Amino acid sequence: MRSSPSIVPADRLDRDIYLVLEDFGARAGCAWRETDEADTVLDGVLQNLLSGQYAYPVRIVSFNPFEGWSWDATSEVADALAQRATDTDAEVSSALQEFIAANATRRFDMQLALPLRGLA
Repeated sequence: MRSSPSIVPADRLDRDIYLVLEDFGARAGCAWRETDEADTVLDGVLQNLLSGQYAYPVRIVSFNPFEGWSWDATSEVADALAQRATDTDAEVSSALQEFIAANATRRFDMQLALPLRGLA
């Protein structure tokens, strides 16, 4: 069997890449977000999540073409995201709060903003 050449440039093979699956609602469904190469490192994904670039993240995968592996990094990213939000006192959207609550493997002492009823 012939092997195909890699579509990943040789100078960019040896690093972990993170991609985000986002839910765009009932009509559009879920899709892997197109992203700039620089934003596929863990730090870039965390920053984009906290800044609101991803409204409703569902799953995050990580892979390394050079080493030949891939895995579901959702829980790792949820833990790192909660830790960064705690460390930086970042404002966390309700969708991101739900993502962390559903996927984090550790308990975080983080005071999340509660919606106030009757205030405009």
